[in-house]
Amino acid sequence: MVQQSTPDSTTDLIPSEFPRQLDIAQVSVYGLSILSAGLFLFMPFVNVLHPSPWQRWMGTIHGMGSMLALVVMAYTGHLAFPLLRGVGKILPQMRTLAFWSTLLSFLAIATGNLSYMRYRAGADFGGARAWLKSNSPLVQYVLMEYHEFTVLFTLPLAAACTWILWYYGDSILEKKNRPVLTATCVALMGIMFFAMGGMVSGLGVAKIRAL
Repeated sequence: MVQQSTPDSTTDLIPSEFPRQLDIAQVSVYGLSILSAGLFLFMPFVNVLHPSPWQRWMGTIHGMGSMLALVVMAYTGHLAFPLLRGVGKILPQMRTLAFWSTLLSFLAIATGNLSYMRYRAGADFGGARAWLKSNSPLVQYVLMEYHEFTVLFTLPLAAACTWILWYYGDSILEKKNRPVLTATCVALMGIMFFAMGGMVSGLGVAKIRAL
């Protein structure tokens, strides 16, 4: 006579596999990272809510151009560190990223100059520069001056790095070309920091006084 076995404890009724704490932590970190990145990239579209027609269009266009330039330049500058150590497998990728950094830098600067015309308008026309000089001159003479000049360095540096990487090709990794490789990687790192500083200072000025 065969007897049917019955669970002798409540543990037999509970699934044997539970999500590990490490898995939950990884999902949380990745989810928060993706959410934060999405909100960061969505930031330029906040200009669409601005009551000024000029700010709605130029702020959005310049914000998108600057955001794309920052993302690409930051990634390029990040890869410059292993390239400086001689990791040759990323060299083709670096040539492409340097090229796109040049184009996006030009886009950000060109759209920034269009916005700058509105920024330099007189006080009678609601120009942000005139308002800042009257109400918060420290922002104009420190933060905005830094923003105006540092971001301009990204274009010639990116163009020079692009030309060097394409001109030398794989031979840039050779020992005799080590100084050229070092100078190029340092310039790419500088582009990253200039882009980050330009984005932060530009957002700071816009928060104090929009166009």
